[in-house]
Amino acid sequence: MWLLGVYFAVVLLLAAGMLLVSYLLGQRHSQPATGSPYEGGILQSGSARVRLSAKFYLMAMFFVIFDLEAAFLFAWAVAARELGWQAYWEAVVFTGILVAALAYLWRVGALDWSGEAGGAK
Repeated sequence: MWLLGVYFAVVLLLAAGMLLVSYLLGQRHSQPATGSPYEGGILQSGSARVRLSAKFYLMAMFFVIFDLEAAFLFAWAVAARELGWQAYWEAVVFTGILVAALAYLWRVGALDWSGEAGGAK
């Protein structure tokens, strides 16, 4: 147990030493632009609290879900020969469920960006 205490003390001393050396050797800036938000080379042009449509989040969720399924299918394709025909048919059913889900989303208008509210046409 004492070895764990020594390890903990060494970690704390190392972290404190790095912070101290960084403070002593680090540069000091007092220019007004130092404290301003700056990201990706673009100056701030408005508030970060802009309301966005829920469709942006919905589309991001669809992307993540279908991208994850693509990763599953890729892993299946790598091991397809060893898995055999039963796994092939399971992958066909899995892909069929994905296509049915995509068709449903398309039908209810979840993928429509024309401005109307989602709903069957």
